[in-house]
Amino acid sequence: MGAGLLTAAAAAAALGPSLAPAGLVDGAVASVDTDLVGLWLELIGIFAFAVSGSLLAARKGFDIVGSLALAYLAGLGGGIVRDVIIDQGVPTSFTSLVYLVPPLLATAAVYLVSGRLTRLGRWLLHFDAAGLALFCITGTDKALGAGLSPVVAALLGVATACGGGLLRDVAANDVPQLFNHKDIYALPAMLGAGLAAWMGTLGLLNLGTGVAIAVVVFVFRELALRLHWRAPLAARGWARPRRSGDR
Repeated sequence: MGAGLLTAAAAAAALGPSLAPAGLVDGAVASVDTDLVGLWLELIGIFAFAVSGSLLAARKGFDIVGSLALAYLAGLGGGIVRDVIIDQGVPTSFTSLVYLVPPLLATAAVYLVSGRLTRLGRWLLHFDAAGLALFCITGTDKALGAGLSPVVAALLGVATACGGGLLRDVAANDVPQLFNHKDIYALPAMLGAGLAAWMGTLGLLNLGTGVAIAVVVFVFRELALRLHWRAPLAARGWARPRRSGDR
């Protein structure tokens, strides 16, 4: 993961054994298994966020097209923001059809099972927490692989983790979870991205440590939801947020 989850796999696939130097091919093939697992983790994160988008559409009473649109915004939005900031060219989500599959599956799954679920909002938050946990790791890792400093990489990891949910909520005309004063949203992502950046600087960011950090972030987020943890308000001593017309 430390040099980018997809780098070696992409090199091996693009060059092939007959075109690439032998050393490059051997090194790439040796790490393909790990890179493919990393790709699967990213796809799982996309699926989790996409499910949250489709669940929000179901809760809002949107049609299947609206569900698919929110699934794509939630699942791919954070990664697109990351790739644009890194300036790597065309965002990864647009260069491979595999990234378009999870939102389609998420939309179909929610269409088939949402009628049997109660408390859609709670399920939305669970899937959102899973996507947040995975994306703060993969976003930070990709930023480190692009040569960014650990601090900037961590910030980009947070942006990757929060971006999709932010776009989802804005498109659905909801107050984004990022700005919900009754909840903490970015703090778990900050913790995960910070740990991933730290591990990356030590050369210890790999599949095992990445998954471990993601579990920590997911548990943190779930505990915050269950125990109603909150961050301090913007102004000290306020019992409640002021309305925009207050002076």
